[in-house]
Amino acid sequence: MTGAQDSFVGDSDDRFRCSSDVPLSTFGREDSIVLNSQRRAALAEIDQADFSWFHIKVCMVAGVGFFTDAYDIFAISIVATMLGYCYGPGGVLTNAQDLGIKVATPVGTLVGQLLFGWLGDVFGRKRMYGLELMIIIVATFGQALAGSGLRAVNIIGVLVVWRFVMGIGIGGDYPLSAVISSEFSSTRIRGRMMTAVFANQGWGQLTASIIALIVVTAYKKQILNSVAPGAATGPGIVTDIEWVDYMWRLLVGFGCVPGAVALYFRLTIPETPRFTMDVESNVHQAAQDVEDFLTMGTYYVDPDAVVQRVQAPRASRYDFAAYFARRENWLLLFGTAYSWFALDVAFYGLGLNTPIILEGINFGDVAKPGDPGFLAPQAVYGTLRNLAVGNIILSVAGYVPGYWATFLVVDKWGRKPIQLMGFIVLTILFIIMGSAFDKMRETPAGTKAFVFLYCLANFFQNFGPNTSTFIIPGEAFPTRYRSTAHGISAASGKLGAIIAQVGFANLKDVGGAPQSNHFLGHLLQILAFFMLTGVGSTLLIKETNQKTLEDLSNERQDTFVGGVSGAIRR
Repeated sequence: MTGAQDSFVGDSDDRFRCSSDVPLSTFGREDSIVLNSQRRAALAEIDQADFSWFHIKVCMVAGVGFFTDAYDIFAISIVATMLGYCYGPGGVLTNAQDLGIKVATPVGTLVGQLLFGWLGDVFGRKRMYGLELMIIIVATFGQALAGSGLRAVNIIGVLVVWRFVMGIGIGGDYPLSAVISSEFSSTRIRGRMMTAVFANQGWGQLTASIIALIVVTAYKKQILNSVAPGAATGPGIVTDIEWVDYMWRLLVGFGCVPGAVALYFRLTIPETPRFTMDVESNVHQAAQDVEDFLTMGTYYVDPDAVVQRVQAPRASRYDFAAYFARRENWLLLFGTAYSWFALDVAFYGLGLNTPIILEGINFGDVAKPGDPGFLAPQAVYGTLRNLAVGNIILSVAGYVPGYWATFLVVDKWGRKPIQLMGFIVLTILFIIMGSAFDKMRETPAGTKAFVFLYCLANFFQNFGPNTSTFIIPGEAFPTRYRSTAHGISAASGKLGAIIAQVGFANLKDVGGAPQSNHFLGHLLQILAFFMLTGVGSTLLIKETNQKTLEDLSNERQDTFVGGVSGAIRR
């Protein structure tokens, strides 16, 4: 399968030539009427199409990317503990090392979201799709094989670089997968289709925890029977960390597998008819594409056909400034961007620090850093196993069900009510968990109560703003800026993730000894404040449920096409 633009030969300036090059009067009003009618008919076919195998294929191809993204992002929460045993002083990464490992990916993701969001609108969704997955695969493989030099190169530094590169690829996945799934979907199922794509994050998080448990269990015998050369016997016995070094590399390296499987399908997915029509200004080819994928699920592009260009709004700096200078448009962009920012402060603040929180309530670790038996084989195995099991519990009880609860009602309730409900409930939950944190971790019953509330918070993140902040910017903007606007909104979220990670690293021990996690309760209260601000930003967002993408673009559609601009042979 080949997208419409793949067979185009010519100067790139011709591809995106300003429609004003040819005066409308040259062609007459009849051309405009016919082309607008043809465009509306093609869009109506997409918007009213029955659910088909092609829609399933789009969900699977786009979804496997988010599965890979989530696996690679959240596996680091367990990998960081393993890296501490291998390379940290005293068996624990320093705050600077832990921060570098965890914040590198969100920083790269922010760059990737802005970059690929813009590239997706300039060169097309298909041209960029698959490239970001190649970056993820290479960077993941690089992490698994990372090493260090005698003095000049430190393995933690190498991992930080590779995780930054991987983050760029992950960032590209957000806007491209969002707009591809929204632009191919029919109106009545668009929310469920985009949710199904994004819900693969939950499966990715769960799989990372399951693989961690499998790896830890597979190396149980080696860990329990291993002693570091020259280590003392008795309470001070130290594990031979060679086996832990194998474990984290296997856990990280598995992230290549789903990406490699999906790469071919990403490279062969067709261009969306909306991009062909509204950005490439080729209404005739787009209409043919719609007919082909709805009837056969494939595309055919005649290499000898004449490419008919039309006059339509074109992306440019001036047009971008003019569109978002309108009050309702920039308020909408601010609403989608800040809502994602506020959500990710909590989502990544918790997700990347789950072991810290579990250890803070005495759930994760068997022995505390500095204890005589902290590096003993039984303690190392027990801590890693508890962290894997704890993450599985959190995923099964909170992350995964939250996505699918959204799936069931997103096209009935709408996006805005779900997001508003989620922010309100999360505000309440974080206030309770933060205020009662110190009391809860003192007793077994309190620990269970905290785990329940923590799972509930994970549930309402996904049955709430984590899903809706992904959906809305993929629907609410015109085709020529849809990928860019989604990238801006998503990058705002990753800015929140970076702030959250820096905050956790520098504030978690305030008022207590190093590694004491003394300030965790107050950090949860701070998260409550951000959830409350998310309630306000949600009010700036318009409801997108059961509306066509063209109705949501805030532009006139009856005169969108001004006429024929010219014909260029392929």
